[in-house]
Amino acid sequence: MARRLIDGVWELDLGLLPPLASNAFLLDEREMDGTDGEAVTLCDTGLFWNEPSIRDELAAVGYEPGDLDRVLLTHYDLDHVGGLGRLQPEFTGPVFLGRADYELVENGASPPSNNHKGLFHRAARTLCPLPDEIDLRPVDDGEAVGQFTSYATPGHNPGHTVYVHDCGVALLGDLVWEEGGAMTTPIWFDSYDMDRVRASVREFAARAPAFEVAAMAHGTPFVRDGDDVLGALAATL
Repeated sequence: MARRLIDGVWELDLGLLPPLASNAFLLDEREMDGTDGEAVTLCDTGLFWNEPSIRDELAAVGYEPGDLDRVLLTHYDLDHVGGLGRLQPEFTGPVFLGRADYELVENGASPPSNNHKGLFHRAARTLCPLPDEIDLRPVDDGEAVGQFTSYATPGHNPGHTVYVHDCGVALLGDLVWEEGGAMTTPIWFDSYDMDRVRASVREFAARAPAFEVAAMAHGTPFVRDGDDVLGALAATL
């Protein structure tokens, strides 16, 4: 069930059961405090089939795919990119993806064959390609996308990217998960390199601006003191 986190920021619950269930997030700058922007942004899209679907969750908060100005993808995993096709044909805006994951799906870069997740991605990009019609664009560390700043946070995926909005909302993807009211790192079999995941958590916690809302793809987002909660995790790694 969709729920409002703060004014203009919605968590979209894309159904099924953990770990297949995931969160997407809608940000409407026209409703957010402390911003002059006007864009409507969707972060991540769930699987190609969810119950409720991405369309159902958008409709629950009063939006349609054609209302979206952009989509931010935190990384290329099927529970984050699979719902892109469900937004067509109405959505025609740009879709942003961290460069290393962009190269994987767009330019045929080959992940390591001796890595368990690399093998999965070699198969996934063939069996479940992204829609041909989308305007997919790479994003680099430190790059601005509207009022978002992109932070490369590799480990879970080589191109995993966190997006922080100027008004204090961090879209964390699978950099961390929520469990029992605290943050934790994702599990081994779902990540390329756990040492790099832990390093990315520490590095992002050290260089990110202050943020209140910590919106992760799995678990319950934090609506206050998100940077402090992340810092507490980083201190243990």
